[in-house]
Amino acid sequence: MLFSSLTAAAGLLPLLASATPISGPKSPKVNKRDFSSGPLLPGNFPDPSFIKVNGTYYAFSTNSGGLNAPVATSPDFTTWTLMDGHDALPKVGAWSTGANVWASDPMQLSDNTFVLYYTAVSTDPSGKHCVGAATSSNVVGPYTPLDDSIACPIAQGGAIDPAGFTDADGTLYVVYKIDGNSIGDGGNCGNGDGKVPTPLMLQLLQSDGVTPNGDPQQILDRDAADGPLIEAPSLSRIADDSSDGGWLYLLFFSSNCYSGSLYDTSYAYSTTSVHGPYTKASQPLVVTGSDGGALYSPGGMDTAIDIGLESNVVFHADQGQTADVRQLWGGKVNVDVPGRKVTI
Repeated sequence: MLFSSLTAAAGLLPLLASATPISGPKSPKVNKRDFSSGPLLPGNFPDPSFIKVNGTYYAFSTNSGGLNAPVATSPDFTTWTLMDGHDALPKVGAWSTGANVWASDPMQLSDNTFVLYYTAVSTDPSGKHCVGAATSSNVVGPYTPLDDSIACPIAQGGAIDPAGFTDADGTLYVVYKIDGNSIGDGGNCGNGDGKVPTPLMLQLLQSDGVTPNGDPQQILDRDAADGPLIEAPSLSRIADDSSDGGWLYLLFFSSNCYSGSLYDTSYAYSTTSVHGPYTKASQPLVVTGSDGGALYSPGGMDTAIDIGLESNVVFHADQGQTADVRQLWGGKVNVDVPGRKVTI
């Protein structure tokens, strides 16, 4: 396997006196970074997710460069190497045409095997996306896809942006977005008037991590402050003696349209259970202009399952001011558990 080394400093360093702006003709001027020293990789790596296995970090992205699920690795979350030409998901399930394979997300099971959740265009005449799953004994694959999808609400607009989650008792879930804006009335991201819901759904899974158990549950939806949609959910938990069951649950998500300056990363929390109810934070976590002005359209954040043990996060932000190249960025979140507040 050929590796091409692409190194960049991660978003985990102390405040810097100065920093170099991201390359690109329209990159915003940067005076001082707040939490990073720039993108982790120079190329396109949108909708990232990550997992840590045996001391090594692995990041996955939406299809790019002819690969369904590109992978990058890091020994320390600081220096990253793109696995040149490696596709963790060379084939998709029979339910899909194979087009637009987005937002691959890995999860490790208790038997040390792995599930990769992903979304792709279905074979339904509507051309909507559905959520699928694939399995492997190796974190970087190749993953073997299931023949059938695990979430495919075509009438509601399809489903995208899956992310796996393991609760403290070992119960498995996948959270995803119903892509309602794909059947909207037009305008901003297809749902400018906000008439069509874009809820985030929680699906209980059997112990194999790929078989749905019962019906999915809506845990959050957009409101006026979110613009046309919410999407890109990622679930985490952190120990909290004051919460029911001893855990504070954090649901990270993006708001507004990905192809514009209003796209952001927000979060909601639940003190009850992973099922909610969730309370949205009063303001987003990361917005255009964050990190000393370096970020444009930051979204798609992925977090570790137990954020108290692993506080690193990944997300993407535009190179320049278009979504043509969405680069991999990183940071470290801090959770004020009593105050129910997350910062980066």
